[in-house]
This record gives sequence, structure tokens and C-alpha cells, in this order.
Amino acid sequence: MKYLIDDLEEYAQSDYYPFHMPGHKRKSLSFPNPYEIDITEIDGFDNLHHATGMIKEAEVRGAELYHSKRCFFLVNGSTCGLLAAISAATRRGDKVLVARNCHKAVYHALYMNELQAEYLYPSITKNGIQGQITVEQVQESLYENPDAVAVILTSPTYEGIVSDVAKIAEVCHEHGIPLIVDEAHGAHFGFGGGFPENAVKLGADAVIMSLHKTLPSFTQTALLHLASDLIDEKRVERYLSIYETSSPSYIFMAGMDSCIRLIAEHGQQLFADYRKRLTAFYEKTADLKYLHVMQNEDLSIEEAFDWDDSKLVIFAERAGMTGDELHQILLKKYHLQMEMVSGYYVLGMTSLMDEDEGLERLAGALHEIDAKMQEDISKGSKNLNHLPDDGMYHSFIEKIYQKYPREMQIYQAEELPYKEVTLEEAVGNMSADTIYLYPPGIPMIVPGEIITKRLADNIEECLSLGLRIEGSSDVQEKILKIVYF
Repeated sequence: MKYLIDDLEEYAQSDYYPFHMPGHKRKSLSFPNPYEIDITEIDGFDNLHHATGMIKEAEVRGAELYHSKRCFFLVNGSTCGLLAAISAATRRGDKVLVARNCHKAVYHALYMNELQAEYLYPSITKNGIQGQITVEQVQESLYENPDAVAVILTSPTYEGIVSDVAKIAEVCHEHGIPLIVDEAHGAHFGFGGGFPENAVKLGADAVIMSLHKTLPSFTQTALLHLASDLIDEKRVERYLSIYETSSPSYIFMAGMDSCIRLIAEHGQQLFADYRKRLTAFYEKTADLKYLHVMQNEDLSIEEAFDWDDSKLVIFAERAGMTGDELHQILLKKYHLQMEMVSGYYVLGMTSLMDEDEGLERLAGALHEIDAKMQEDISKGSKNLNHLPDDGMYHSFIEKIYQKYPREMQIYQAEELPYKEVTLEEAVGNMSADTIYLYPPGIPMIVPGEIITKRLADNIEECLSLGLRIEGSSDVQEKILKIVYF
């Protein structure tokens, strides 16, 4: 019998290279045996939920590194930070503006606090990914909804798209309300290396970031920063005591403190080296003919205020492949494990812990796949004449994330009776479930919205492309929950 630890050890000894989180990239950092330091709140070791000693000092170091007013250590990931920040900034029944491409945790907060959501829909870029939320969108929506008490957005997105946080924060503050930014994928921002500035320095009032996604820290470790007085600190503490475990891991907290120390003491050199590796990778892959690695010039200012190029977005459509097909080749032939698969692209996550060898392997694999495509075309075994002449990528994301008719708010629909039906039977009914692709965990539809034929077709297409669709019902087997009166 093999146990989980056996599989993990076997995988650790293999040559599979991780283009995925966590950001430590399975490298052994200077850290003691976890069993030797795994304790609870014993005398002299402080208490995360009432920190006054060593944990408080560690959180202060986090605040100093990111220049926030208060930093909270999170051992339940960014999820508990989002839940706490939104709960603290609102009262039951309040109205909030929410970027529709927010993580499912935001929608859980809407449900639990019975919040009225007005959605801000991101633009779709010409290469078919979700773009930014614009300043103008926020401004217009706040004028239309003067009773909104907070704005919630994700920046950067999974693909690295950054919105103009500074100006959006200014707009929010003109209306006297806080801006909450899910910066889970941006913990590495603000330390040089050509990356964008972090949302704390740009004026956001609450910023939630996952250290484990892009920095060398254990999975589940994250930070919640407060940068103003628009969100009550005591309310944040109260809600963290609700959403976060009462038995926090000292291993996780020590890992976060070590990560913060590493960046504070060596960040300048680490990020300079990181930039050199990324620049070399982009130069090596710029001449691909059929595959395409997204570059800065692929995005217009209308589509993205900025972009985090630590995310390797590799398009496969012009090679006649789906994202899953490219993913399987990279995984099985080249032992390169990517982070995410979408309809017609794959996404690789990098961090300052990556090595030249890993990025060189990926660049070499992409060139080999590209050359094989050229060879197949020359032999006549592959015909790509059906692809668009203008080089536009298939806008899969534009189809998947649609605006559906809404009958009621999430919390209202969640409280009604429901039944499970087939995908075909669900069309025309109100969804009682949140249905989303995972990753990235962005809802395709939420409770209270009407399931249309277009949504049903989109689910069918996602399944045909080998993508993972999740919900509380078995969406993979085409079973959906509908509101049933």
C-alpha cells in the first residue's frame, strides 16, 4: 500500500519541473525539521488571534516590507483574508461593486453577508483573456449606485492583467468608500525586477496577497494588509477570528516570517536575477511560428493598464491544438507541469526561485513542438488553413464569461429550495449553484442568474476541451442545481 507521503516523496525525486505554485518551487530552504517546531500556543510563543509578542513583531515586519498600516498573518490562505476584509467593510444587506472576475471566495462573502452585488465586467483582450477593470467603469458605476459601500476587484488576474489601482482608489475615496484588492497573485509586486507596484502603495485600503503563490512560502500562507482607516481594524480582527482556524500553524507563520526576511534582506538581488531569467526566456521564444508566448506588446492600454510577465501565457490555437492538448504534451513528453489549462492556452507560473534550467527546458520544448508542427505541415499531415488570417486568437474566454439575466441576489437564491436536473433540463431555470472553471475559480454563473442555452453550450464545450468545471452538484456529469419553487 502506498500512502500520500510516498507519492509526494517519489514526485519530489522525479525530474518534473514545477511551473505552478507554490513559489518556493519545491526548493529546500534553510528550515528546521517541521516536527521539531510544530507547537501550539504555549507559554512564550504568543497567539495569532491576540498577538502581542513574537507573532506581532513578525506581522510588523510584514507591514514594514509592504508599507501597510497593519499586516495580518493568514494561515487559511487569501480566502480567509477576503472573507474578513469584505465582512469588516460592510454591514448585512449593503451594496458593493464587484469585479465579475473575482475569486469564488468573494462570492462566498456576498452570500454570507447577504450583500447586494453590482458587477463590473472586465474587458476581453484580442487574444481572448480577461482584461482590466477600468477607472471609467468604476466611476460610472459609483454614480449609478451612490449607496455602494465598497469596491472589490482582482489585480493582478490569474494571467497577470493589472488594473489602474491608484486611480480606482482615488475614485473610491472621492466617494468616501474603501477599495479592497485581491492581490493574491501579486505578493512579488513592488520589489523591483520590472514588476508593477503593489496595491498597498497605490492607495488600496485592504489588500490580500498569497505569499505562497509567487514567493517562497508554504501553501496556505497569505497576508491581509490594511492601509487606511476606512475599514475598522477591530472588525477585521473579529472576522479573522471567525474565518481563520483557532489552531494556527507555527510552521506556516515561521515560513511567512522567513519569506519576509528573505525579501527584505536579499530582494534586490533576487529580483534582478529573476528579471534576467525571464528576459532570456522571452527572447528565446519570440520567434515561435505556431505557438505564441504572450508579450507586453500583445496588450493595448485599453485592455490592460499593466501586465505581470512572470505569468507565462502560451497560446496553442495557431498550432491547431487546444490548451489541454498542449498541456498533455508538456507534461507527458517533457515533464513540465503547468499551473492552469484554458480552452486554447496554458499558463505557467514562475517565481524568483525558478532556475535557468527550468526556463530553458520550457523554451526548448516549445521550439520542438513548433518545429514538429512545421514538419507536419510540410508533409501535408497537418492543415492549418482554417485558422483566421488576421492572427486573432479564438476568444474562448469571451464566450465562457457572459452576463446572464439576474432574478435575485445570491443570498436570496441560496435560501430557496432546489433540485438537481440534467444540463438540458436546466436551461431557462434559475441557478441555485455557483459554477466555475477551476482553476482559476471565477464563476461562470452564480445563484439567482438564469441558465441559458448559451451557458449550457459553454459547459458542453468546456467539458469537450478537457477542462474541469466545478459546483456543489456534479457539473462534470452535466448535473446542475436549479431553484425549485
